[in-house]
Amino acid sequence: MSRVSMFSAPFLLGFEAFEERVDRLAKAADGYPPYNIERMVEADGSERFLISIAVAGFKESDLEITVEDNQMLVRGRQKDDGQREFLHRGIAARQFQRSFLLADGVEIGEATLKHGMLMIEVVRPLAKRLARRIEIRSA
Repeated sequence: MSRVSMFSAPFLLGFEAFEERVDRLAKAADGYPPYNIERMVEADGSERFLISIAVAGFKESDLEITVEDNQMLVRGRQKDDGQREFLHRGIAARQFQRSFLLADGVEIGEATLKHGMLMIEVVRPLAKRLARRIEIRSA
């Protein structure tokens, strides 16, 4: 049985890779760590997004942000300190990977870690509208 896709319309050409990314993100959806995405529209019409991820207990060296193929991956890896003795351990040292799909033209700004929050600035400049005429040749 073939799967019906929202990108299977005949006028949507070249969106197969985009559909694959959306499927990958849907499968990787996990509730940890929690995050917020804030949107701000600038006076010139461009947009800025601020992604805030709650990473309490993680150091800068435990976190990694990579962008590849219109996808931003945020990874966190904590190492367990064997020299510490816990009477109660409610905060586990765990790993995570959070994925964000980026539109074409979106740029990643700076990332800061402050008070247990990893904040990543994402900028989408105002895109210029391009129109061009396609010449039709006779065969």
